[in-house]
Amino acid sequence: MRKWPARAVVPALAASALLLASGCSAGPDQGSPSSAGRARGAEASDAATADADRPLAVAAAPAADATPTAVAHSGAAGGRAHKTALKVSSYDHKTRRAVISRTTKPTSTPSTGTTPSAGSTPSAGGTTAPGGIAVGDVIASAPAPGAPDGLLAKVTKVIGGADDGTEVQTAPTTLDTLLGDGRAKGSVPVDPASFDIDRLLPDVKISWSRTGNIHSGPEGTKVPLGSLRVDVKAKVPTAEGAPVSADASMSGFVQVAPEVDFSYGGDAAQKSALGSAYLGVSGDWTSQWALKGRAAAATKPLRVPFAKLHADPVLQVGPIPVVVNLDLTCYFEISGDGSVTVDIEQDLRGDFKAGGAYGPAKGWTPVNESTMTGTPVRTSVTTAGKVRAALGAQASVGLYGTVGVTADLAPYLRGEAGGSVKATSGTAKAAGASTATASWAAYGGVDLSGALRIQLAVFGTPVFQRDIPLGALHREWKLADGKA
Repeated sequence: MRKWPARAVVPALAASALLLASGCSAGPDQGSPSSAGRARGAEASDAATADADRPLAVAAAPAADATPTAVAHSGAAGGRAHKTALKVSSYDHKTRRAVISRTTKPTSTPSTGTTPSAGSTPSAGGTTAPGGIAVGDVIASAPAPGAPDGLLAKVTKVIGGADDGTEVQTAPTTLDTLLGDGRAKGSVPVDPASFDIDRLLPDVKISWSRTGNIHSGPEGTKVPLGSLRVDVKAKVPTAEGAPVSADASMSGFVQVAPEVDFSYGGDAAQKSALGSAYLGVSGDWTSQWALKGRAAAATKPLRVPFAKLHADPVLQVGPIPVVVNLDLTCYFEISGDGSVTVDIEQDLRGDFKAGGAYGPAKGWTPVNESTMTGTPVRTSVTTAGKVRAALGAQASVGLYGTVGVTADLAPYLRGEAGGSVKATSGTAKAAGASTATASWAAYGGVDLSGALRIQLAVFGTPVFQRDIPLGALHREWKLADGKA
């Protein structure tokens, strides 16, 4: 992990005195002392420039209790932050007051008046807290007591001593005050074991696996490393008058390996201006699921959430802990005319990407991609009518508790038939005959939609007045069909 270079500003008078002293001590064989001084200065300047041009690494942060807090001091060159021994001991969301303390025990304070530790008591209402925290400083912290989504804040007042540190008043701020003219880009997988999971239906099972042969979920469930799998089985409203054999149900699983995508590019020419940014969620997707029976008619799609998942992965962007808030709601949705009876199952694989990209010319623009494809496992359509069912996930991703991107990924199955139909294909076809007096078809597909939210201004970009739609991405493929 790279440390930012210290930038020493030497006053002209001191620099002249230094060169004069060098000239007095230089011998005849040492060449021009002023030339040597200029050469050393040029080398130092080149080294600092090269270091500043090096992009910041983006990686998963260590455990929360080991993640360093970053501070950008007021007036620091480029607004850049550095790691610090300070931490946020507590935070009050209503008053926006935080208590700042040290992670390590400070050394004893000499009697010469050296600055004491952050835990010492400053005068009430001061502008500088002992230990180096001052009005105008910006703090970035991993999740802390009272700040479960992490904390990105600017110190507006040093209030005074507290039991475990120094209390300060804070105000919201933006990432550019920490990253300045730096550059960073990376994608970080989200640990499947880090999700808090709320099961919303009785028959929901969660599985994941990690390195070291660590597994969670039903015995025998196959889950690739880094993936999270959610199995569900549920009855859905059955059409009135349908026989018992046509009871409607949905079953299957969703398996996803989510990643958080982050990039930032400061405008080096303007020092404090943002040149580019990106925030999004992506990942590999696998699902196999089935719709059976005759679902009840619905004028509007019936959406039933069956699991909610939340994680707060921390990205280590150079010295800065960037807290990402990721929410996933898994759901199924069904609509139709209540006439058609189906038994459709498909195997779906692919990937997706949804997010927002910023550039000074176009502002925020949406990113919306999916390369999923499906294959039929079995297909059976009987009687005339139509039905559509989706098994999807709604995702939101933000920074430090503010939602920036929402995305709705909805792989679906669709069946339709006209006339009097009894048709089967795939594994079901081998078990019986196929007859029809009209046409029928079964389709698979995927819809991806969403929006960029006003809170993306957390990067330091201009605030837009309304949500920006991601736009609708729609793809469909035929699983099977037949004719009279």
